[in-house]
This record gives sequence, structure tokens and C-alpha cells, in this order.
Amino acid sequence: MRLWRPRAETDPFMETEKEKTGEHPRKDRKRRQVSNQLVRATEPRRACWALKDLRPEAKKARLSAILFACNCQVTPGQLCELLKYAVLGRSIVPRPSWCQIFHQNHPNNVVVFILQGMSQLHFYKFYLEFEFLRKIFRHKFCLPPQSSNFLADIIGLQKKTTGDLPKTSKGSLPSSSSKANINLHNDSIIQKHGSKKVGLSCCLLTMEEMKTFHFPLQGSPDCENFIPTKCNGSITDNSPLFGLACEMCLTSKGRELTRISLVAEGGCCIMDELVKPDIRIVDYHTSFSGITKTIFNSVATKLKDVQRQLSALLPPDAVLVGHSLDLDLRALKMIHPYLIDTSLLYVREQGRRFKLKFLAKAILGKDIQHPNTLQHDATEDARTALELAQYFLKYGPKKIAELNLESLGSHQELQAAGQKPRNTTEIPHPNTSVLECVNLVGQKLLFVALEKGATELSSYGNCETIKCLSNKEVFEQARVEIPLFPFSIVQFSFDPFTPVFTEEMSKRMKTKWREMSTVYAGPVSRTYNFRPLKRLLKSFGPIQSMSFVLETYQVQRPVTELTLDCDILMKELERDSENRDTIYLSGVSESFKDHIFHVSSHFPGLEAVILPKDLESGKQKKFCFMKFKTFASAQRALNILTGKDWKLKGRGALTPRHLHKWLRGFSPESRWPPGLRVMPPPSEQQALQTLKTDHPKVAAWYWGQKIGKLYQNMNPGTLCLILLPGCKSIHGSLPGLGMMGIKDEEESTTTGMGL
Repeated sequence: MRLWRPRAETDPFMETEKEKTGEHPRKDRKRRQVSNQLVRATEPRRACWALKDLRPEAKKARLSAILFACNCQVTPGQLCELLKYAVLGRSIVPRPSWCQIFHQNHPNNVVVFILQGMSQLHFYKFYLEFEFLRKIFRHKFCLPPQSSNFLADIIGLQKKTTGDLPKTSKGSLPSSSSKANINLHNDSIIQKHGSKKVGLSCCLLTMEEMKTFHFPLQGSPDCENFIPTKCNGSITDNSPLFGLACEMCLTSKGRELTRISLVAEGGCCIMDELVKPDIRIVDYHTSFSGITKTIFNSVATKLKDVQRQLSALLPPDAVLVGHSLDLDLRALKMIHPYLIDTSLLYVREQGRRFKLKFLAKAILGKDIQHPNTLQHDATEDARTALELAQYFLKYGPKKIAELNLESLGSHQELQAAGQKPRNTTEIPHPNTSVLECVNLVGQKLLFVALEKGATELSSYGNCETIKCLSNKEVFEQARVEIPLFPFSIVQFSFDPFTPVFTEEMSKRMKTKWREMSTVYAGPVSRTYNFRPLKRLLKSFGPIQSMSFVLETYQVQRPVTELTLDCDILMKELERDSENRDTIYLSGVSESFKDHIFHVSSHFPGLEAVILPKDLESGKQKKFCFMKFKTFASAQRALNILTGKDWKLKGRGALTPRHLHKWLRGFSPESRWPPGLRVMPPPSEQQALQTLKTDHPKVAAWYWGQKIGKLYQNMNPGTLCLILLPGCKSIHGSLPGLGMMGIKDEEESTTTGMGL
């Protein structure tokens, strides 16, 4: 199967905006500082203004539109991959091989519901009753028939014992005092700076680095009108450091300076100026800078004024320190030769950068950018960057590498109050269980289940196990406890259907889908040339078989006991969350994918093109599915592609990929010997009668609604999985079904495509 999917999104760790920080600096090294007379002579003219708490709305986490699973089947081991990633984040463990999470390092919370005793057969037999689950969860996948211990498989406990789990005090991250857990030689900071303490000159950006990261340089074509600071003195280890930070706004010609702050080594702010751009401002970036149109009414300072003032303040051997200094200097339109950029000093793997807020917490042990802070202060940016440079010079690369910043990067929002920066998360072994991963971040896992199924996790110290006497009690306990735990597993248990009952249901479902896929057409005479009719019917999609019934006088589906609800089922399949934004097209050629690629701008919101292949020949089939981010985008594309220019046949999709796999799995023949009709005993007859009295339907509807209530009470950003494990026995196997989603998941904003 060929699959086009959106290109990878911007790494959420890559810094795109300047973070706001603040605290008083430490005095780490003795060096020549700016004279007190200069500080007193240049009292900062601070701008005081009332700020509204306007902040940029963060992008909501979302899952990739397409699951990259083979035949749309996900194994318990792959589920374990996802759960470990959800706990520790991508800086600690690899991304899952079969799905992606965008706009978030790892989800805020994880909740797994296991419907023990149910399978994919249950879901599609009672499809109409599982209304909430099929409409909410856009991502569905097949599960192989359940092994003997499904729960142990998905959390990686096959070979684990209780003695394997490390001891961790509640509410704290594990200590990294054991150097064996950290390979210092592979640390990015050690690889760049070595392990010994370095002098000031070794921390300066080289000319090559300034070219690579687009710092303003003399002679550069894009820096013709930039002003040099005229600092050309010799740099020594005693040269003074100055912290610099700027705020920018958006004008009709791009980003322009609106504020500059300069902090000397003693912690004194020697310059704090608002700057009024000459060009009309179209966006004040108030949520970042706190600057509004009203504030600028009384501002007269221009860019040339602060350029002149900054040049006068800096001594010949001044070293400017900042976080992403290239942006600040370009906003100032100035060139300076001696720079320390803390986003590059504290180097990270694969060219990514740590955020200033994270470094302040992990290195300096101070909290900045409090959510309740009503005022952003560029002075705090400058002061924090200065402290970070001083810390690096005082303690050296080795001490910083021992903090294991790359691991801590996955926990950018450190939750423990007063957390010391030396507490880190260990790198787990590939066979580490989900329980151990939860333990590594100082948390507990919640497990709620019936008493008979809750024994396997109850012996683990970091698992809070709640044993219940009924599914109703499981629901009530889950409703209370889920909000208190970052990771929860809730298991409902249902009596599995007996083999005879399961066989009967399988046969009925097979017959139902076959009859729903059958069309009667007529009238035709015995002498009719059927070749054009075959060609016409094949243009709508692949045909499994064709029989001619001469007595039919209309085009319709067969009407039988099993297809009485066919029209309702068709409408509900269209509304399924996995189908509603997807269209089916027939008659596509092998060049279709190339054509779509070249005119992709005509199809806004296109997330993926699914091109099925024949399982035997490997050739592309003559139909495809196109997945869009909204229903409206899908309908617009359908109108275009079935119009006179493209001349394709199509409609809204009805059958997602996992359903194709499940239907193919139906055995063409009964498992019972041919010619033998099985007469079930009285208990089985009663079970079949139960089906007719809709009791399983009521159960499917009831527990689907209950899970819906639990889902609606979850926090935004919670990753939720619904697992119907299926079963495996001597009587046969029933594959399972999985559904997943992120609460308040954001629709994709990607319009590009990639192979």
C-alpha cells in the first residue's frame, strides 16, 4: 500500500519565541565589572505599564492522520512503545514506529480502557450501539487475537518481576548520582567543549558559527545598513559580560524592535528602553512582550537612539550574552564581534535548542515564566542568560553534562515544588516496562479492575491497584481516581460469548456484509451483451463476483432479515469519525498520485492519499482513499474529482482500513464440518435468544456511554486508548480492535503532502 502523509511538523522543542524569565543573578566569578559610576550615571528608564494577561494560544496536541501500521494492525509490543513514549517523551525513548504525536513532547495524561472479553466482532455487530466511541475516536486499528496475558503484553511485563522495579520516593524524580546511567562521552556538551573547565574565549561564538546561524556580520549582503558597536578590544577571561534581550513587534515590513534591556554582571539593569518603530505596527505581540498600542502613545525613542546609547555603554572588550542573540542583534540592526549565545552554549542533540525557561529551572534551579505573571520583562531574559553563562564558566562542561539535560528536556515543565536541578530521569533499557517508566518520573500508575483480574499488578509498589466487585464499581472508582493520576488503566470485564454463539455471530456478520455489498440490477434479457454492463459496474470499484438474475426490474440491495437496518448503518458509517473526512475514488490510474501531487494546491486540507495494492501481485488497485482535515474540504475535493475534468467516480468513504482487514479475515467456510448443522444445547439457545432480545446491544450502548462520561471529564491533552482485546482459544480466534485519540485533539493544519 502506498501512503502519502503530511510532512513532518516543526519540532516543538525548537525555539520560536523568546521566553521571559527573571530572578536575581548569582555572583559566580570575579571579573572586571562595569564601574558603579557608570551604573549610577545611566539609571534605567524603565517603562511602566499595565498589562493584560494575553498569551498565545498553544497548539493542541494531535495524532498523525494516518497510522503507519502494517495492514492497519498494531501489536501489543507496539502499544507498549506508545505508552512508554507517552510517559517519558521523545528525548528519552524513540518515537513509536506506527504513529506520531504533534505539538507536544508527550501527552499530559494517559488513560487506557480495556474491555476484556470483547473483540472487533462485538464492535461491528453492535456498531450502532457503540455510538460515542465510533464518533469520537478517529484512529482505529486491528489487534491480533489476544494472548494469554494481554495486559502484561501492552505494558511490557512478560519477563518482569517485582524485584526489577527501582525504589523511588513519591513525588520526586530519580537521582542521577550513579554516573553509570549517563554516558558523558556521548553528551553533546562534552563533545563540543570537552570535560575540563573552559575560559571565556572558548565560550564565544566562532566566525563559522555566526555564519552558520545567520548572525549579522560585516560585509553580509543583508547587513548593509547595520551599525557596528565599535568594540574591538582584546578579550581575556576578565572581560565584562552584559546580558542582552529585546522584544519585537510585527510591522508591515517585518519584525521591528520595540524594547531593549541590558544587564551588567552585578545584576544591575543599565538600559531598559521602549523603542517606537518608524513603520506602522500590525501586531504588537502583546502576549509575548506586554506592549500595547496605548503604551506607545508617549514613546519617542527611535532605533537610532538606542543604537547610539548601546554603543556608548559598551567598553571595547564587552561580551554580549543572550538567548538566540541573532534575533536580538537583527532587531537592533547592529553587529558585535564577541558573543555568547546560551541556546548554543548549552548545545543539544540534532541541532535542537533548549528553551530559556527550561535551562533556568534545570541549571539555576529557579522558576520563571509563571503562568500567573501579568508582566513580561526583557530585563529578566537578559539577567537569566547572563547567569547561565556565569554558571557554565564557573562549573565547566562536565558538571553540566552530569545533569543529563537531554533527558531532562522531556520534562520541561518540572512539577515538583523546589525541585533541585540535579534530579534527572535515567535512560531506560529497551526492555523496560511501562511501570518502570512511570517509576522513573516519580509517579504511580492507577489500575482499576474487577478483583479477579486485578492481581497481576497489585504486587508492584508504584501501582495503585483498586479491586472492585462489579463493572459499575469500576466505573465509579475510575470517575474519582483518574483525575489524580497521570497514567491510568481501567479494565472492564465481560463474559465472553461461547464458541457456538461466536460462530453464529460470525456467520451472520459475514452474511450481512456480503448482502450489503450486493446490488441487483435489471431488467436484462437473455440475449443482452453483458460486456458493457461489466465494464460499467467495474468502474465503481473491484467486483468479487457477478451473477445475473433476469427477474429483477430495478437497481437495489437485497432485502433480508440482516439488511433491514442497512440504510441506517450506511449513514452511520458515513458519520464515523474515521470516515467523515475521507472520500473513496474509483477509476484512478497509476499516474493519479503524481497528478495529485502537482495540483495539491487545489485540494486544501489534504492529509493523506491511501493507495491500496493487490496482496498477491503487489500492483496498485484502481481505487484510493483521500483523507482531509475537515468534512467540507473532503466534499469540495469530491465535487472536483467527480467533475468533467477528472471524470472519476466516488463518494464519501464507508470502510476504513482496519475494517478491510477484518472482513478479509472471515473464513470463507464455517469451522464446523460441511453438511453438519450444529444444534446448540439449551444454554446456547438461551444465549442466542438473548441476542434477539437485544441484551448485548444494551450492554454495548450502556458501557459506551459510561466510557464517554469518563472521557468528557478528562483533562485536555489526555491520550486515551480503548482496547477490545479479542480472544484466542482452541475453538478459534477473534481479532481485537483498538481506538485512540487525544482529548480536544486539534485538526491538522498541514496542507502539504509527502511520500
